[in-house]
Amino acid sequence: MKYIRLIDNGMPVYGILDDGLIRIMKNTPFEGEPILSGSSIPLEETQLLPVVPFSKAVCIGLNYRDHAEEFGLPIPETPVVFLKPSTSACACGDKIIYPEMCHRLDYEAELAVVIGRKAKDVSEESALDYVLGYTIANDVTARDLQPKNGQWTIAKGFDTFMPIGPYISDEVDGAKLMITSRVNGETKQKSNTSNLIFTIPYLISYISHVMTLLPGDVISTGTPGGISGMQKGDTVEIEIEGLGILRNTIG
Repeated sequence: MKYIRLIDNGMPVYGILDDGLIRIMKNTPFEGEPILSGSSIPLEETQLLPVVPFSKAVCIGLNYRDHAEEFGLPIPETPVVFLKPSTSACACGDKIIYPEMCHRLDYEAELAVVIGRKAKDVSEESALDYVLGYTIANDVTARDLQPKNGQWTIAKGFDTFMPIGPYISDEVDGAKLMITSRVNGETKQKSNTSNLIFTIPYLISYISHVMTLLPGDVISTGTPGGISGMQKGDTVEIEIEGLGILRNTIG
């Protein structure tokens, strides 16, 4: 199924996306089988929300070999982990705000894993049992601030710096998906999640031995090589096979 989160009658709700029509749910994907309300809305008439109101976005740095190489950094022996706050989330179609203190703003196309149930100290073998599905994330980064701070929280934690969506799908295999980014229609990144250094089951297990992953939390699995800057007025699109297109403008 493809789960989508939207505003309906002034309230945040989930629905199931089916051939351009959203069938409204009475419950959430984290509460078992969908219970449908009986009402539906055409996709083009909806106000989309970030697909999950995550308590934390756990992000992985340098998880594609070509991305590490473009920065001249060694391939990590263990995952490089950082967090994005819940306030960084924004929806497909929302504006990414260019902060005044930033002088280079970068896109980073990423596959995001959506956790479906509480995960603590899980094994690699059982890790995928805790996954609700997959979606697209843009790990927006104030690149010029990243080396100045000695850590990545400021450079990656601004409001609107975690566009996520447009929907969650449980119909794809996260281990082998084409991933592409475009700025104003020009292709910038093109890779496949089969090139991840640390696999999705490994990441879920590794992170769950550090912190409890809650339903709705996301793991953003890293970006391939090919990042560059964006300007105000640009449109950035991230497309992942089977997951649609996450599209935002820079404001």
